[in-house]
Amino acid sequence: MKRNETREPRAAASGPASTVPPKGEVVAVTSSVVDVRFAAPPLPPIGHALSVLWDGDHPLILEVQLHLDEHTVRTVAMQDTAGLRCGVAARALGGPIRIPAGAAVLGRMLDVVGTPVDHGPPLPEDIPRAPIHRAAPPLSEQVAPKEVFLTGIKIVDLLAPLLRGGKAAMFGGAGVGKTVLVMELIRATATRHRGISVFAGVGERSREGHELWRDLEHSGVLSRTAMVFGQMNEPPGARWRVALSALTVAEHFRDQEHRDVLLLMDNVYRFVQAGAEVSGLLGRLPSRVGYQPTLASEIAELEERIASVRGAAVTSIQAVYVPADDFTDPAVAETFTHLDSAIVLSRDMAAQGLYPAIDPLASTSTLVDPRIVGARHFRLAERTRALIEKYHELREVISLLGIEELSARDRLAVARARRLMRFLTQPFAVTEYFTGIKGVSVALEDTLDGVEAILDGAADDLDEDALYMIGTLSDARARQADGARADAPGGSGAASVPADTSPTPEVAP
Repeated sequence: MKRNETREPRAAASGPASTVPPKGEVVAVTSSVVDVRFAAPPLPPIGHALSVLWDGDHPLILEVQLHLDEHTVRTVAMQDTAGLRCGVAARALGGPIRIPAGAAVLGRMLDVVGTPVDHGPPLPEDIPRAPIHRAAPPLSEQVAPKEVFLTGIKIVDLLAPLLRGGKAAMFGGAGVGKTVLVMELIRATATRHRGISVFAGVGERSREGHELWRDLEHSGVLSRTAMVFGQMNEPPGARWRVALSALTVAEHFRDQEHRDVLLLMDNVYRFVQAGAEVSGLLGRLPSRVGYQPTLASEIAELEERIASVRGAAVTSIQAVYVPADDFTDPAVAETFTHLDSAIVLSRDMAAQGLYPAIDPLASTSTLVDPRIVGARHFRLAERTRALIEKYHELREVISLLGIEELSARDRLAVARARRLMRFLTQPFAVTEYFTGIKGVSVALEDTLDGVEAILDGAADDLDEDALYMIGTLSDARARQADGARADAPGGSGAASVPADTSPTPEVAP
């Protein structure tokens, strides 16, 4: 990319130039913290951006965080400061960082300041830009939608349905399937809702960014997705602000083009972690567990901007890493308070091979209300939770005394709960290449019909294997029939269930 093409963040800033000193000078560099001295006040306000013209490939963008005295500001760098030295000129941009938005960013991958990082063509000179710092829509303009955002994922649509224009998060430790679930939701949005997706890669691995790019391209939805990345190897300032940059892109589609947007963030915990690093670099005293003292306000600043207005909505689905599987961690607990739906991924479910490994008891949604989802859906969700909870209670008895010691009624409840948990597993389209199992998307009515049949005993004749990793109950009956034909004398083994679709051996209850 040519040098003049990388200066878009400086040229795009807004604000009255007469009120901001045009030039300053770098006087101190400490890791990602850069002090800049101006000859005379007034200084650039907190949150405004500076551009450093140095010897690097791109202009270095800084964000003002502190006023040290009447001439000096302390800033946080959005890019690596290696090679930066004192005495280099800096220029105030007259406003916050402004990021490109609009149709031209669809199918593109940007960094925190809006520079393309996908080796594609430069963005148009006249592309609209928006500041990453802005207030949430006024309460008078916000609407409170009660429309369910269907995903085609059985366990989500049944037990933790998402709200169109709402906020949902997936909580889980390492390796339980958060990123896979996010990628499947991107695909589902593009194919089921024909909507626009904005993906924020916040402090995650570069490998995952490459995988996401390839998967979106392969599935044909890249042209309807904008990606903004601040990866794990980037400075804390980039990881701290990239979520706001992605949210700004989503807000443009909502406010200027009046289009529904799905905003996906992976990972909100890394956003908090980057804020803690910045707080430490700026010398602020930490609060609980080493987090920044402004933890609650930083999360609120992000979450409160995700809102619906008349005619368009931003639906947010966030992945939240749970350190050491501790759901009382302040970062995790603070995020919970802003959500409409919470999807909790369970390591125990993953160990049993029950994917998606969503905990049916811990996952919740404000939409599971008969006035919103309907009486039948509400009743089946409650019955599902009650049956699985009873099964979990009986597991201790089974482990100590054996299933033979249970009453006939309890043995029947255990059998139906196990069938139900296997029915709620589902193969994803984004994992087809690795598993060899074709991904399925299931309509809500088919999910409710299958759950109702299992709860009422109409599926007691089905083996557990037949219910594992399928879509509808009809698929399970077809699989069992194929298996029966294959086992019959003279039957063909070609009709048997593929080895990689059979459930993993059960762990001890």
